[in-house]
Amino acid sequence: MPTAAALVDRLTAVVPDFPEPGILFRDLTPTLADAAALKAITDELVGAFAGGFDLVAGIEARGFLLAAAAAYAAGTGVVAVRKAGKLPPETLTEHYALEYGRAALEIRADQLVPGTRVLVLDDVLATGGTVAATCTLLERAGAVVAGVGVVLELAGLGGRDRLADRRVVAIREV
Repeated sequence: MPTAAALVDRLTAVVPDFPEPGILFRDLTPTLADAAALKAITDELVGAFAGGFDLVAGIEARGFLLAAAAAYAAGTGVVAVRKAGKLPPETLTEHYALEYGRAALEIRADQLVPGTRVLVLDDVLATGGTVAATCTLLERAGAVVAGVGVVLELAGLGGRDRLADRRVVAIREV
């Protein structure tokens, strides 16, 4: 059976000049559509943090897929970290800078019991802004961030540096 990293290498679509010229977009949707790859990714991410989390948070949108699979595999619940304006009130909101503007993420204000250990999952770690904002948002809600798991880390963009005191597990670094 191939490793999760080998499956990611084989199945990830690389799309040049998307969403703009000069960007090499790595599309994980074919990888997540493959049953063996989804299982291997889920098993590796859950295994890396086994026994260390009570809940899984997925960042919109592909992070939802990973978080649901991981929560099911681990026997926990899942929290959706949404783009602003997608959840009914009362929400907690965290604003953050993007390389091309600003954005915001939200969770339901009453969704977390203080002290809950939350594993944060997303598809790609690039500059780290979205993941860092997610961690801040969860901590504002009283949670303890147990770690961060991603399928791909774009190492040249320095995202891990923004998460310096967090445990980050990437299945594949490119």
